[in-house]
Amino acid sequence: MSITTKRFKAGIYLTGMLALTVSFSGCSVFSQATSIFSQTEKDPTEGWSANKIYGTAKEALNGGDYERAVTLYESLEARYPLGRFAQQAQLEKAYAYYKYDEADSALDAIDRFLRMNPGSEDVDYALYLRGLVNFNRGSSIVDKVFPRSIADLDTVRQKESFQDFSHLLTRYPDSKYAPDATERVQHLRNSLAQSEVNVANYYMMRGAWLAAFNRAEYAIKHYQGSPAVIDALEIKVRAANKLGKPDLAADSLRVLELNFPQRAAALKLK
Repeated sequence: MSITTKRFKAGIYLTGMLALTVSFSGCSVFSQATSIFSQTEKDPTEGWSANKIYGTAKEALNGGDYERAVTLYESLEARYPLGRFAQQAQLEKAYAYYKYDEADSALDAIDRFLRMNPGSEDVDYALYLRGLVNFNRGSSIVDKVFPRSIADLDTVRQKESFQDFSHLLTRYPDSKYAPDATERVQHLRNSLAQSEVNVANYYMMRGAWLAAFNRAEYAIKHYQGSPAVIDALEIKVRAANKLGKPDLAADSLRVLELNFPQRAAALKLK
């Protein structure tokens, strides 16, 4: 390699490093400038009472201006962390995040409220709101960058919501949110059970008898009362026979005969 070629490559390397350094330096300067600007920008709530900030935030929330509501609730928490509006601001901020389709921020706000106020009379609402966020949440930015099966994502979120609502019903069975939570739990139970059965059927088609048996057994154990349990019992019978386990098949068939005799009779004819 000639001296000229070496110098040329060295020049390219140094130029690249200089550009990279300038780039990082520029980011740093930009961040500092942004930070200074944020610090020097006048807070519009400066001099406001807690009552005024809360009232304005509530108006923004009721008016559908969720972004402004969040900003005001955060100002309220920062200025009056021990005031009488602090707890309510935390919950209403979580609700504003939820309505603004910021599910992760909503869940963080709810979890913070539960950690800081375990004895609050609004814990039942916090648990209900947590279940509601998971029940209705959409895809996060991570899901968009690293997409997975929509069915898998829905199952994960449904399980989280199922746990949230179940927790509410266990701790606060007389809560005013219990009736709606009960309906949602039943819906989620049916949906999750059907998802397990769908997977079990897939394993049956692939000849993965043990995996199908285990998946059907999981559905029966965790989602009692769901219509999909009937299909799960039938899968257990067929999978056990394929595995050469007649005793296991007979046990599942007896349960099917006891609870769903017509389905058991139909299965014997197959």
